[in-house]
Amino acid sequence: MATVYDIVTVTCFACVVLTYFMFTEGGMKVLAHFMLPAAAFAIANQLGNRGMDVPAVILIAAGIGYTYIIVRH
Repeated sequence: MATVYDIVTVTCFACVVLTYFMFTEGGMKVLAHFMLPAAAFAIANQLGNRGMDVPAVILIAAGIGYTYIIVRH
């Protein structure tokens, strides 16, 4: 883990995994919804490591927001 984006996105991904196990009933349908923020964090990590800070921060915020919406729904 060399950059701030590595630490932030891996932490967010770990939180998404914990959220899936703790606050949902499981199932493939719900898991499919959690794959979108996981992909957003991976893409944000790559963008942040390449110096594209604004899109990376937007993707991280969108991933967190979408996870929140999934859990609240």
